[in-house]
Amino acid sequence: MARFTRIEVALKMKETGMVPVFYNKDIEICKKVLKACYDGGVRVFEFTNRGDYAHEVFSELNKYAAKELPEMIMGVGSVVDPGTTSLYIQLGTNFVVSPVLSAEMAKVCNRRKIAWSPGCGSLTEISYAEELGAEVVKIFPGTEVGGPSFVKAVKGPFPWTSIMPTGGVSPSEENLTKWFSAGVHCVGMGSQLITKDIIESGNYDELTKRSQSALAIIKAVRGV
Repeated sequence: MARFTRIEVALKMKETGMVPVFYNKDIEICKKVLKACYDGGVRVFEFTNRGDYAHEVFSELNKYAAKELPEMIMGVGSVVDPGTTSLYIQLGTNFVVSPVLSAEMAKVCNRRKIAWSPGCGSLTEISYAEELGAEVVKIFPGTEVGGPSFVKAVKGPFPWTSIMPTGGVSPSEENLTKWFSAGVHCVGMGSQLITKDIIESGNYDELTKRSQSALAIIKAVRGV
């Protein structure tokens, strides 16, 4: 069962502004990445459902977070069907992120009051996602959909919309300033934050520093 309500998830996404996105088949690497991000101030984390037995890794990682990193809100991404959605809800996910918009996934999440962020690429999709109960919509791939200018354009007729771009987001001051100045709710960040060299070298202190730096930039842009 989810430890955090969908309202708490949406609020924490807004408060911290950044959701790291990561997958590795090695549970020990996942734990180290999660801990490094947590130490850097991250409180919402998306584990991507990409490899064989990914749900088993998530199960162990979520148990670890509940015990050792109690403020971390764990969720799952790259989910595209209602069956997989149900599986992760059973494993205690606090939110579900998808690269696509699926009404059947929405129904599964809504029955259990689980936060759901579908991938959208147009105003019509965003409007339909909100009709289905999405509090925060994902735009993916962020850059290809239209980047910060797309977000700014959407916020004109849809000022109430909460957008999380994933794809094309990096921890640099220039990049984050563009996204948050456009009005995003938060950003999803994968390989630009948790780089291959960090995993290969095991330099998790560097990941903590990058997380701290990115969160500081986000606060500065928002004037917090």
